Amino acid sequence: MPQSKIVEILSADELRRTINRLASQIVEASDDLANVVLLGVYTRGVPLSVAIAKQIHTLEGVLVPTGALDITFYRDDLDRIGLRTPSKTELPFDLNGKTVVLVDDVIYSGRTIGAALSAIHDYGRPKVVRLLVLVDRGHRELPIHPDYVGRTLPTSKDEQVKVFLSSAGDDRDGVELLKP
Repeated sequence: MPQSKIVEILSADELRRTINRLASQIVEASDDLANVVLLGVYTRGVPLSVAIAKQIHTLEGVLVPTGALDITFYRDDLDRIGLRTPSKTELPFDLNGKTVVLVDDVIYSGRTIGAALSAIHDYGRPKVVRLLVLVDRGHRELPIHPDYVGRTLPTSKDEQVKVFLSSAGDDRDGVELLKP
């Protein structure tokens, strides 16, 4: 089996700056940060949402609540991606009337976000749901477009994007593209 070629997309410093920029964009787009909640999609969307919340606190002195969303039972493609062990959805806030910023690491087909939107509506009726992704690699199968994007990275379908977050237990921070 041939070795994959690894291309660094974001170094640890570039990732930190990207998180800073995304946090700033949320601040600029929000009329009232007290009404904003960040909801991370397992797995890496959760620590990413926490990092963004910390940066918003650094910028504005406001503690934006964070939660974790498991979408396992909302997926329509488990037969293709394989069985997953569910995680615990944690919503330490009411979603009703809130501006929910849904946070995920990579958007590809849009199916994960479609499942997340279904899950959110089972927990409440937000005023608005915005989507923040660290990497948009294209190839959408659903009409879903992120509101906040760290990096747009056109890829081929046989390439993979890997996000590493030390806060998620990885040995480093960064983003890599794996080419076959």
